[in-house]
Amino acid sequence: MGERKKLVITDWALDDRPREKMMAKGISALSNAELLAILIGSGNLEETAVDLCQRILQYTGNDLNKLGKCSINDLCKFKGIGKAKAISIAAALEIGKRRNQTEIVQKKKISNGRDVYEYFHPMINDLPYEELWMLLLNRAHKIIDRKKISQGGVSETVVDIRLILKPAIVLLASSIILCHNHPSGQVIPSLQDDILTRRLKEAAVILNINLLDHVIISEDKYFSYLDEKRL
Repeated sequence: MGERKKLVITDWALDDRPREKMMAKGISALSNAELLAILIGSGNLEETAVDLCQRILQYTGNDLNKLGKCSINDLCKFKGIGKAKAISIAAALEIGKRRNQTEIVQKKKISNGRDVYEYFHPMINDLPYEELWMLLLNRAHKIIDRKKISQGGVSETVVDIRLILKPAIVLLASSIILCHNHPSGQVIPSLQDDILTRRLKEAAVILNINLLDHVIISEDKYFSYLDEKRL
């Protein structure tokens, strides 16, 4: 009995092929696996692109947030996924994050820790290392700009107070807000977080700049010094 030929996407009915299905029924008709299959273009000797993408999604529990945390090396462990395909997947997920951020950036006013969490969550919640960011606000607490201050290891990020205050001075910000992520998932401030917050508040006062808040975020929760009355 001869070896059965692998069924490839071009053998499928036209309506079942991801690209043709999208053209005929709209992009919302496609599953996550079919969308990913369009990105990678082809599968491997045993699987179609859709089959391969279904297996990748199963590995992440069908959670696109978890897929977004996969490194290029993680994705390359799947047979049929080389660096080029892995980069395509990572780039598409990053575009999705930035689209969400573009919508949030139009927020007129930052009023509390929840606003800060919603602003920065798409950017830094799934990073395997810490990043420290700053929002610069005018007198009405509207966003003037945002600045990445530093990038560090998993446990801490090295910060220079001067690096934080310089852009605030240049842009004539009335207030600033710090935000960083804890890759561990815990949002209780560390001793270093407390020291940084205190030092920055004291230095900013001299320049007539108000440190409104310091928010620590993880995937599904946050800690706000302002909300917890620790500022």
